[in-house]
Amino acid sequence: MPLTGHHFVEAQSYNSNRVLDILQPFEEAGAMKVDLHGVEGTLLAPLWGRAKFSREYPSVFNDAKAIELVEQIDYDFSTIDEGLRFEGTLMIVARAIQFDDKVRTYIAEHPTASVINLGAGLDTTFYRIDNSSIEWYDLDLPNVIDVRRQLLPEPDRTMYISKSLFDVGWCRDIHTGNGVFIICGGVLDWFEDSQVKRFLSLLADNFPGAEVVLNAQSRLGKLIGNFGLRRTGVKKMSTRWALKDARTMMKWDARIEVLDQFSALKNIPRDPAWGTQIERWMNFINKSRMWNIFHLRV
Repeated sequence: MPLTGHHFVEAQSYNSNRVLDILQPFEEAGAMKVDLHGVEGTLLAPLWGRAKFSREYPSVFNDAKAIELVEQIDYDFSTIDEGLRFEGTLMIVARAIQFDDKVRTYIAEHPTASVINLGAGLDTTFYRIDNSSIEWYDLDLPNVIDVRRQLLPEPDRTMYISKSLFDVGWCRDIHTGNGVFIICGGVLDWFEDSQVKRFLSLLADNFPGAEVVLNAQSRLGKLIGNFGLRRTGVKKMSTRWALKDARTMMKWDARIEVLDQFSALKNIPRDPAWGTQIERWMNFINKSRMWNIFHLRV
């Protein structure tokens, strides 16, 4: 399900101060041995989903860097693969496609903009959409950034920021002169409603006029997504935040403007090979609006 979310689950790590001693080089093969102490599903499931889908359906979505990363990591992905099933993998890819489209549209008008990837984990969006002139920032908790830096050393025009979402200090690291676009995938689901409100106000305080794209789930989506988490091996953590209509956010803070909201599967290409059952499932997701994309201005 999409709620394998992202990579690191800051809410639980942030609250419990979980220590992750993660990557140890394999002396023989050069692969990285991964030890994630219980959060591997949230860190690795999105990466695996993008890589597997890219191998099987490159005409729909192609993430060469995700494939490269999976090949570098010495890890048994079988539990994640079995738990995600096709539907969960498709939801991970759908979010990536929707985010890519939103970023590309913005940087077409603001080619030297700053793009901030919150809860970056092992996300590879930069490698898919880079226009050779944007400034890119990947933010995550220090232990996750340590992993990212070993597997994905910082390319030109990128900066890795080892801080919590709620540490306002990271906002001072961002160049804001040429426009700011913020992506927040699989992150806010893990927090309480009050924390999400506080976080969006933090963005409005520090990046007035910035655009933000994030995913959100309905209550039904949360229930189903948390069930899916168990299948990927994540036993002790559950998502918390659920919101079906982005317009509710405008009541939280008058500075929030809803530019767009739609089902995460809207306009996602369909392959006949997926069969009628998957087509019916996609239609149901679109109609029920269980998993959505919100596009805001703050």
